[in-house]
Amino acid sequence: MIETLLIAMASLIAGAGLAAVGMSLLRTRISSSDPAEQRLAEIHKLQSETAGQVKAMGDMLTKAQTDLSERLGKSVDTAKEQTVANLTKLNERLAVIDNAQKNITDLASQVTSLQSVLGNKQQRGAFGQGRMEMIIQDALPKDCYKFQHTLPNKSRPDCCISMPDNRPLVIDAKFPLESVTAFREAKSDDERRQAAARLRQDVGKHVTDMAQKYLIPGETQDMALMFVPSESVYAELYDGFDDIVQKAYRAKIVIVSPSLLMLAIQVVQQIQKDARMREAADQIHTEVEHMMKDVRLLGERVRKLQTHFGQTTEDMKDILTSTGRIEKRGERIREVEFGGGENETDAVVIPAPMRKLEAGE
Repeated sequence: MIETLLIAMASLIAGAGLAAVGMSLLRTRISSSDPAEQRLAEIHKLQSETAGQVKAMGDMLTKAQTDLSERLGKSVDTAKEQTVANLTKLNERLAVIDNAQKNITDLASQVTSLQSVLGNKQQRGAFGQGRMEMIIQDALPKDCYKFQHTLPNKSRPDCCISMPDNRPLVIDAKFPLESVTAFREAKSDDERRQAAARLRQDVGKHVTDMAQKYLIPGETQDMALMFVPSESVYAELYDGFDDIVQKAYRAKIVIVSPSLLMLAIQVVQQIQKDARMREAADQIHTEVEHMMKDVRLLGERVRKLQTHFGQTTEDMKDILTSTGRIEKRGERIREVEFGGGENETDAVVIPAPMRKLEAGE
């Protein structure tokens, strides 16, 4: 566009220069020539040439103006489209940024809420209790566990899981996290030593309390579970405080994280399944004994029926023997001959015994 404007300006300047030269020549010729006709002819010629040059310059300027308008229009449309596209992309990115900002705000509020929960001992206990309850409720039937169950010594653990020997497995979720938090936030070596000593004291006291309250001979299992509601706390405890872990083992208190609690629940499920299978096996054994008794009775009755069938067979043989005799006697009776003279063709020949009967002998 700038080049076109420069070309148009150069053309105007060139036309103006030609016009000036023509006027100067006209003056020279007018001054040097005396005949008026010759001067008029030259003037007309110069005027026509100047008019043609001015027209050509006007056409050139018009074409340059048209091209400039078209280029400006295309450039404005292209810039408008690019601006709209860029604004659309910018709005999309702003929407993504707003969503991310909202998520960050929600996460910050959740972190603040979690910090307040972990900072309050009662709320922290409820938090650990809630996690433990969700794990147990997802894995075991409702009749296999009890929350806040009262033991014979009037203590109330967080959870009691029923076992086949009718001695519940106790789970406690009140882990002392204050000392662990203090140990993590310690900046100097002296602070870390003090926090470590506090942690050993608090966890050791909790282990002792659990052993005294929840391990009742003949009433509960010989071990209890101490639930730690954080995998990182559990890992840090096992990595840096092996003496506490060994003390808990000696006291028959097993420290478990959420993942280990789920594993322990699976073991409990298998134990309960084996117990149910043993109960079912005993029941099956009893039912098999009853069935064998019924089979023996059935055998005796079948043998009795066989005896009856044998007796019936003998009776049938006797009946058939009598029937054979009767048939033979009938054949003999049928073979009896009737005698007499020619005039006594219809006379019946009566055997001698029957004649005696008729004669009254």
